Amino acid sequence: MKKLKIAVLAAIVPSFFFAFSSYGADIAKIGVVDFQRILETSSGGKSAQVEINKKGKAMEQTLKEKGVEIEELKKKLEREALVMNKEKKEEKEREVLIKINDFKALQKQYLTEFQELEQGLVKKIRDKIFELVEEIGKKEGYLLIIEKRGGGLLYFPNTIDITDKLIQRYNEVYAKGTD
Repeated sequence: MKKLKIAVLAAIVPSFFFAFSSYGADIAKIGVVDFQRILETSSGGKSAQVEINKKGKAMEQTLKEKGVEIEELKKKLEREALVMNKEKKEEKEREVLIKINDFKALQKQYLTEFQELEQGLVKKIRDKIFELVEEIGKKEGYLLIIEKRGGGLLYFPNTIDITDKLIQRYNEVYAKGTD
């Protein structure tokens, strides 16, 4: 009889433990955010893309003009090389080399400026998104909110993706200009 009571208790106690522990797991809210999608679809992200593209095209146009100028100098040098004396020809060749080096330096400078602009705009958006994630996390009782790509996340159910909610909230904040 005593063994029967112990066996029944041994069967009942773990079932209560699993019942209560699974109940606790339902309470823990976890969210996933796709930062790349926020950059591509939010108002602030689209605005940043427009600014980046505008600056990039202006830089590209300037480099293209400088390239055409160098090519014209080369052609002119080739045409006139036969009638120039040696010193004049060497001087013109140096001018072309200087222009080529200036072009390469400008190209490198533009690349650096472009990367800094892009990183600055993305950082500004990311900082605001992090604030909003923290706000939503605290307000709605999330235990954990993970970035989809940065966290090494391979699978998650769409029900825990809060990206659309975050985009909507960010667009509201961006529209108010408190970005």
